[in-house]
Formats: sequence, structure tokens, C-alpha cells
Amino acid sequence: MAALITDECISCNACEAECPNDAIYGAGDSWLLGGESNEALNSDHTYIAHEKCTECVGFYDEPQCISVCPTDAIIMDPERVETKEQLLTKKEHLDKVGR
Repeated sequence: MAALITDECISCNACEAECPNDAIYGAGDSWLLGGESNEALNSDHTYIAHEKCTECVGFYDEPQCISVCPTDAIIMDPERVETKEQLLTKKEHLDKVGR
């Protein structure tokens, strides 16, 4: 599962610096993957580009963004369930193409 930032977010961006995949972006900011810019996924609050979220697999034992969020606005996205193997494959892809 990718992590998801809910509408409870206060856009403090505490989570942004903790993400090893650079998957977290400020409201309205475009997100990058492999040097290509993509349209912002949320213009109201901080968001996670799910294509880049590996739940910190390969880096940490648990998603770092969840532990630093002061409002509990970050949850696991029930619509984006992935196995550990899929998350590791995603991490390897990000290592190759660039975050």
C-alpha cells in the first residue's frame, strides 16, 4: 500500500523531509519521476505521489511519514495494496530512473 495524506493535513510538511523516495510534495507542487514533471495531485494540502511511495521498504521498517505527522493525517491507502516484493521492485525502479 502506498501511504495517503488525508484532508486532515495541515501542510506543515514535516513528512516531506522524512521520505527517502522524495514522494511527498507540497500543495499544488508538481511531482517528479525520472526527471519528468507531473501535474500536482492535490492543491489543498501536502500529498504523496503513490507511484513513488514504497512505504519506506528497503530503507526503514515502517513508513517514516506516518511517525512524524503531528495530526495523524497520513494513513495507508486501502486502494493501493502492494506486497513487499512489489514495493522492493518499485524501489529498484526508482533507483534506476531517479527520484
